[in-house]
Amino acid sequence: MRFSTLEEWLRWQERLHPHAIDLGLERVATVWRRLDASMERAVVISVAGTNGKGSTIALLDAILRNAGYRTGCYTSPHLLRYNERILLGGEAVTDEALLESFGAVERAREGEALTYFEFGTLAALWLLAREEVEVALLEVGLGGRLDAVNVVDADLAMITSIGLDHQQWLGDELEAIGREKAGIFRPGRPAVFSAPSMPASVAEVADSLGTPLYRNGIDFHLGRGGGDWSWRSRRRRFEGLPLPALPGRHQLDNAAGVLMALELLSPRLPLEEEALRRGLRQVRLAGRAQRLQREGVEWLFDVAHNPQAARALADLLRESPVEGRTLALLGMLGDKDAAAVIRALEPQVDRWHYLSLEGERGRSARTLAGIRPGRLHDSVAEGMAALRAEARPGDRVVVFGSFVTVGEALRVI
Repeated sequence: MRFSTLEEWLRWQERLHPHAIDLGLERVATVWRRLDASMERAVVISVAGTNGKGSTIALLDAILRNAGYRTGCYTSPHLLRYNERILLGGEAVTDEALLESFGAVERAREGEALTYFEFGTLAALWLLAREEVEVALLEVGLGGRLDAVNVVDADLAMITSIGLDHQQWLGDELEAIGREKAGIFRPGRPAVFSAPSMPASVAEVADSLGTPLYRNGIDFHLGRGGGDWSWRSRRRRFEGLPLPALPGRHQLDNAAGVLMALELLSPRLPLEEEALRRGLRQVRLAGRAQRLQREGVEWLFDVAHNPQAARALADLLRESPVEGRTLALLGMLGDKDAAAVIRALEPQVDRWHYLSLEGERGRSARTLAGIRPGRLHDSVAEGMAALRAEARPGDRVVVFGSFVTVGEALRVI
């Protein structure tokens, strides 16, 4: 084996390819064939979208595990530990399992240059195949058509939402982005679109492939009551469902798409309604409107890093006011639309703090303050310390802008 620790493996993977992103499936497919791993026994669900992918997989995982199925999840990026990217039965894999999977990919690589994401994706797929999970839940990374996860033919594809993000790779228009996301569709295999609004290009791809497409508001419908909600399709109806334990009204769209997916897969994955209800009540996902109380101050952590996610976060803040002020700590990557994110949150924020993120994709606090004035910090730790000193009982502190920001802030707190 090339390395004996997880950190050594990850540092080496970061240097293996000259570019952080190199879209295309040829190299990944070649190594996947050499790995000779099969997921034919598993029901595979691939989830693409601009926002809501992690929440959708968390909802599917919670419901299916309550129904007694052995699940395997692959998501990215992680918040605190790399191991979070691969869950078996709801638990993060061990370092030892990751070392074994990395070793398998390296033996099969035979000189192929893989990016950090591609190497990790192949390792995750190999591990899920070896563990013979009953259901594999796979989060598609950037885009869909050329993403490494798309090397696997999913039994059902999901698209959660489509907004502007990663424009330098996916395009500047929603129709172009929709076409890329729909690249995970397969002929004759169902696809679900969870959000109420869908670019026409998604339906065009489905039609061209012969993919049965199920849409929110057309093929399935949701309704919200006081403290519960309802869902119906052409064949089934649920009333008085518990609200998903993930905060935000947008989570109902994610949950509605999940219910449609589970109905379509019910011949292979039958489950009782009680498993569905338990899963909705029990689902958890770190870094998505995650709340902590410290000395009378509410701390809210959210990885929102694009305009669509920022608007959802603004809705959540507006619907759950606090007695005091709302203070924000924002750190973003340089390829994100910071101006649109700040505009979306500005009506809900009383005072801004900005931090600089390191690395070639990082953005300085000074450039953020050029959009809307605020206090500058060189690190997450410095920003957290300043907010701890400033916040008073009754205030709320919102930490957001990227997985890097939220992950580091959670470590600090």
